[in-house]
Amino acid sequence: MKTFDLIIIGGGAGAFAAAIRANELKAKTAIVNAGLPLGGTCVNVGCVPSKMLLYAGEILHHAKHHGVAGVELEVKNFDFQKVVQDELSLVEKLRQEKYEKVLKNLEHVTAIEGKAKFVSQNVVEVNGEKLSAEKFIIAAGSTASVPPIEGIRDVGFVTHIEALKLDKQPQSLIVIGAGPVGLEFAQMYTRFGTKVTVLQRGSSILSQVEKPLTDRLTEVLEKEGVTIITNAQVTKAYGEGGKKMVVFTTEGKEQTTSADEILLAAGKTANTDSLNLEVVGIEVNDRKSVVVTKGFQTTNPAIYAVGDVTNAPARYETTAGREGTLAAENALKGTTLSIDYDTVPFTVFTDPQIAGVGTSESRQMKEQGVCNCRTISFEAVPKAIIMHRTEGLIHMAVDTKSPKIVGMQILAPNAGELIATGMMIVKNGNTIDDVVNSLPMFPTLSESIKIAALSFTKDISKLSCCI
Repeated sequence: MKTFDLIIIGGGAGAFAAAIRANELKAKTAIVNAGLPLGGTCVNVGCVPSKMLLYAGEILHHAKHHGVAGVELEVKNFDFQKVVQDELSLVEKLRQEKYEKVLKNLEHVTAIEGKAKFVSQNVVEVNGEKLSAEKFIIAAGSTASVPPIEGIRDVGFVTHIEALKLDKQPQSLIVIGAGPVGLEFAQMYTRFGTKVTVLQRGSSILSQVEKPLTDRLTEVLEKEGVTIITNAQVTKAYGEGGKKMVVFTTEGKEQTTSADEILLAAGKTANTDSLNLEVVGIEVNDRKSVVVTKGFQTTNPAIYAVGDVTNAPARYETTAGREGTLAAENALKGTTLSIDYDTVPFTVFTDPQIAGVGTSESRQMKEQGVCNCRTISFEAVPKAIIMHRTEGLIHMAVDTKSPKIVGMQILAPNAGELIATGMMIVKNGNTIDDVVNSLPMFPTLSESIKIAALSFTKDISKLSCCI
């Protein structure tokens, strides 16, 4: 039986970060991966390929809708298959550069391809071979959930994985779910020329975002041609005349819509079923996610877990990587390092993007019954006016007992870039005065943060441009 100091189950961001830290600590480590190729979701079927296709959609859209007087641009050709092939080539390149080559340089790490399952305390079985270790890190990721819709498996569907590499562009598409994945793919395919209908079970898109921002984004998407139906309970799917039919109820009425393809974007389920976790006493919740402490420790003290496989409050590429680094440190050195998830930003890569960090008005109202918040239109931001992109909004939350800024949400072009400033403001406990006294470059979209801070003490409609 081969013995290691640490065995990592998984091959994505969390697993690789853990392996790199373990290698730095000179721990004899095995990284066991199955399913997706090395790199996991992000590089293979997540952030990298989807953002490349989103960018292609932006180029197509803004060539026709840039708003600049006197400039007319013509898109002479759009080759869907060529765009997809270019995306897949980039995926292959980054997987080799950022994962396969990196792995070869980890002298204390052994890579094993195969499914791991626990067979006893401190022992897993992989490809019929037993491996033992003093400590383990589970970083097995998650898989797109399939809702209990009658006939959905018979009629067929795609998830984000297949939607990134379709051989043929569908002329029409039904997206079930209006979270980040659903909306990004809906806008992407709409800009490619596909007729898209989004069915959302809840009353609004993006449940974690403040309503003024989601209402505005809904307007933008609908103006581009996306049909969004909320409070839609999907009950059945079937095939008819070469089309895929979806039956749903909304406001007590049953309706049917049809399309060439169905994209399921209704959340993810942790990959825990095949790990045999009951053998080692690891608790999972009702979503099959591994329950962990702030230090990423499971109910078995020798086993840690990170990334999408856990019940952590934030599930992003950056958090998975950081969790992996800290979990390796905790497992091998006995530390209790953790992450402050309130200072971790999120971004939805629609156009405009939605990004946020920290507390929101909804959370303040729920926890305190009162809020200290402002929502400002990008019509007050000179650079947005210059760009003809005034559809944006910025929402800022301030502590109810002090001038400290505790949260921010932004709907704007490149909001994911802007929220980096918001992250540092929240993380460092900066106040309204700190931001008001700052001097962001004029004209930039980053001025929106200062304008939002100014709105707590001034009428911003009476201020000049350079404030």
